[in-house]
Amino acid sequence: MPHRVAVLALDGLLPFELGIPHRIFGRSLEPAPGNKGAKLYEVVTCSVRPPGPVRTDSDYAILVEHGPEALATADTVVIPASYELGPVFEEGRLTEELAAALALIRPGTRMVSICTGSYVLAAAGYLDGRPATTHWSSADHFQQLFPQVRVDPDVLFIDDGDVLTSAGVAAGIDLCLHLVRRDHGAAVANEIARRTVVPPHRDGGQAQYIHRPVPEPQFATTTAARAWALGRLDRPIQLRDMARQESMSVRTFTRRFREEVGASPGQWLTQQRVERARHLLETSDLSIDQVARDAGFGTATSLRQHLQAALGVPPTVYRRTFRASAETP
Repeated sequence: MPHRVAVLALDGLLPFELGIPHRIFGRSLEPAPGNKGAKLYEVVTCSVRPPGPVRTDSDYAILVEHGPEALATADTVVIPASYELGPVFEEGRLTEELAAALALIRPGTRMVSICTGSYVLAAAGYLDGRPATTHWSSADHFQQLFPQVRVDPDVLFIDDGDVLTSAGVAAGIDLCLHLVRRDHGAAVANEIARRTVVPPHRDGGQAQYIHRPVPEPQFATTTAARAWALGRLDRPIQLRDMARQESMSVRTFTRRFREEVGASPGQWLTQQRVERARHLLETSDLSIDQVARDAGFGTATSLRQHLQAALGVPPTVYRRTFRASAETP
């Protein structure tokens, strides 16, 4: 049976965020010729009340056809943001209606929040003693309201196993794509990203959006240097060579790169090489040594260290896991 995802629609919800799980999970298919594979997820929308209208933050309501009982059958529950959380946002406590709905969720169900949907998870106790994130503009308030949660306001999302939280709005896309990648591998997630016309993996975190979301037009960017580096990940890349692509000094390039990407050039290169290695491990029969060379890590030992640090598993285990997933009917 497909993995069942229940999206909890609360009054005051943002329609854009409500649609993210349907767009990402609902279009995920088993790899097959012509993209005719079976659906990997079943997505349903439910309310804390019996079926009926739910208010949005816009000038229309949506008609939800499932009540809270849908939560009892979910493998994953997604809670998008709402602007009408009331005591959840103001006092850190659930309403009786919301508490009764969440009580229907089975133990072990994967819990996911988008943006300030994290307030619901925190008020329900799912985030006690755990790392979490939310929209950067609410991070201080969130931390004061829930001091037992380890808040990181700089990241796009946090995967803590069975509980995952994301930053504002579009970071929900990043998190849902990450879950597809975690469940079924990079090839499936990348195909969904292509069809959705979004990057399969965004670099950096929320820090790059807080003060200057888009570089001012009069400033040079580091886009060309990143494109140049991506075309030669299998070869040594020096910081001065990247700076030369933009005709900048190393100091200026490093500062500008961090402002735009939210990470240093070295951190970004490592992220891209890890992604390249993941793709090769999933889609090719290359030896671990060859994957290490093609991804730019040089040796199998270096690849093993970086993959272990990034994903928590060595290359052989990662390949075996996702090959088994892809080959299982």
